[in-house]
Amino acid sequence: MAYDQTDAAPTLAARLDAELRDAHPLTILRKAYETFGDKLALVSSFGAESAVLLHLASQVSKDIPVLFLDTGMLFGQTLDYRKSLAASLGLTDVRDLRPAFADLAVQDPKSDLWRTDTDACCHIRKVLPLDRALEGFTAWCTGRKRFHGGDRLRLAVVEQADGQIKFNPLANWSKAELDAYAAEHQLPAHPLVAQGFPSLGCWPCTKPVDDPNADVRAGRWQGQDKTECGIHVARAPGAAPNVGGDI
Repeated sequence: MAYDQTDAAPTLAARLDAELRDAHPLTILRKAYETFGDKLALVSSFGAESAVLLHLASQVSKDIPVLFLDTGMLFGQTLDYRKSLAASLGLTDVRDLRPAFADLAVQDPKSDLWRTDTDACCHIRKVLPLDRALEGFTAWCTGRKRFHGGDRLRLAVVEQADGQIKFNPLANWSKAELDAYAAEHQLPAHPLVAQGFPSLGCWPCTKPVDDPNADVRAGRWQGQDKTECGIHVARAPGAAPNVGGDI
């Protein structure tokens, strides 16, 4: 099924979700690429669980644009992992998205906004750069899974957000399934996983987790009610799009 621009996003998302809600992640990615072609992007943090989705996507097309949010506050190990993993999988179009200089100069000139307002920090370093990059795409894929808990417990395989189609190919998979896939294909782990980081974000807001039974995202924004950076938070109807001058 090729993408029909006359098809409203909510209707198309509902139809695709009904078709794919129990499908294998590779089937979901193939359908997404078949439907949207070069209007499809994949957003990856190159974090603790990213290798599985990137490996699956590489089997569909090594040319799928991969959008990587380089916030300027990532662990050095993440930047190294992004380079080595992309090279090993043969990904040809990994795009590094960085915050706009003007946004940083005005809102975070000392690079310490995370100390007082993590939502605002995420907004200028993640949400705005991704919004700008996604302007040229109709659909995008994420690595979210229901077992992450919180708002992700009710995650659909296909959804619409702000007029775009979002695919969540790994929504149905458990941690055990992810680990089994990574082991089967001998995918390299993010180096910080072995140091107790089950989820990776920016270094100021990501901590190791000692409790093996803790939520997989327990190390993100510890001590705060915050559980998402904002790129997966839908805007209210009628709200202005986050395009200026939420991974």
